[in-house]
Amino acid sequence: MATSSKAKKKTVRIASGRKRARQDVKLNAHNSALRSRFRTVVKNVQKAVAGGDKTKAVEIFKSAQSTMDSIADKGLFHKNKAARLKSRLAAKVKALALAA
Repeated sequence: MATSSKAKKKTVRIASGRKRARQDVKLNAHNSALRSRFRTVVKNVQKAVAGGDKTKAVEIFKSAQSTMDSIADKGLFHKNKAARLKSRLAAKVKALALAA
């Protein structure tokens, strides 16, 4: 009897387990959407900085801060990670402002 390297997903028999599985699917989809939005917001700020438009970069960064904080408050990312990324982005935006 050879076992495959990938474990086969078992069907849950207990009602509470089936409910948990349904909830997990919904929660996973919601978390994936939030994670994607977090990354998109960070990339948008980086693109604005790379573009060299100071006013646009500052504007996008301000809106990005609140989005990053709200997602970190939900526990999807650690608050320190959000703070670290915000700090790095702020430094890039500030450097862009000083260069202009």
